[in-house]
Amino acid sequence: MELRHLRYFVAVAHEGHVTRAAEKLHMQQPPLSQQIRALEREIGAPLLLRHPRGVSLTDAGRSFLADAEAILASVERATVKARRTARGETGRIAVGFTTSAPFHPLVARAIREFRRERPDISFVLEENSSGDLLAAVRDERLDIAFIRAGLADPQGLAVEELLHEEMAAALPARHPLARRPKLALKDLAAEDFVLYRRSEGRGLYDVIIAACSAAGFSPHISQEAPRIVSTLNLVAAGLGITIVPASLSRLPLEGVTYRPLTGRPPFRVPLNLARRRDEASAATLAFIDRVRRLA
Repeated sequence: MELRHLRYFVAVAHEGHVTRAAEKLHMQQPPLSQQIRALEREIGAPLLLRHPRGVSLTDAGRSFLADAEAILASVERATVKARRTARGETGRIAVGFTTSAPFHPLVARAIREFRRERPDISFVLEENSSGDLLAAVRDERLDIAFIRAGLADPQGLAVEELLHEEMAAALPARHPLARRPKLALKDLAAEDFVLYRRSEGRGLYDVIIAACSAAGFSPHISQEAPRIVSTLNLVAAGLGITIVPASLSRLPLEGVTYRPLTGRPPFRVPLNLARRRDEASAATLAFIDRVRRLA
């Protein structure tokens, strides 16, 4: 039994007449009658009562019609869904990000605009370390990831730089340096630093250490924390200062004051996008394109 047999039967049942159904199906009446009789033989029961001026349904025919219509409707829904998925209009995108990435407005704006245009796309979000995020993209548990680090071991992945973000100092609110509107990195040389663990955020950690070295000092790290927000809580407790991407200064936290860092060259950290090189999902590719254009 094929789908065309169901379509033939439904057309005949709706028209109540084989000849009119054949015209609607753009076929001849004799082949249509043969197909209906073959269908009845396969089922093992008559579906139609033949009359001089048309046909009517048997009890078996009425039962079969309801199920045939449901099957055809399901096939139509599946076809439409597949076509929309192929066009990137429906589906699911799993997005990963390091702790600092979602504070940059690019990430939220890209998701918000994409969902407004394609409301049938759903997003799954996951926060993790750069290493774990890259492994998840590689293993297809995530589709893309926003990270701060580069990529040492590609293995089918590509990491592209979206933008560079200015850095800011986060100080305890009563710290003497908080009286200044701006700071140079060398102004922090004598301070205790609270940093995001390198194992959790290699890209951000390495950028900070390299920048301090270029400014002529090696930072004294008094505390390390597993998340950037945790470092800010330690700063609020007066345990040291830290350096964060400037977008985190939008995060109001009692006891913490943010100050921009000046200098030449500017102290910046990248925001990168990691993806699979062979990505084929139309929805994911469309979202990546949106992110690139916004960046």
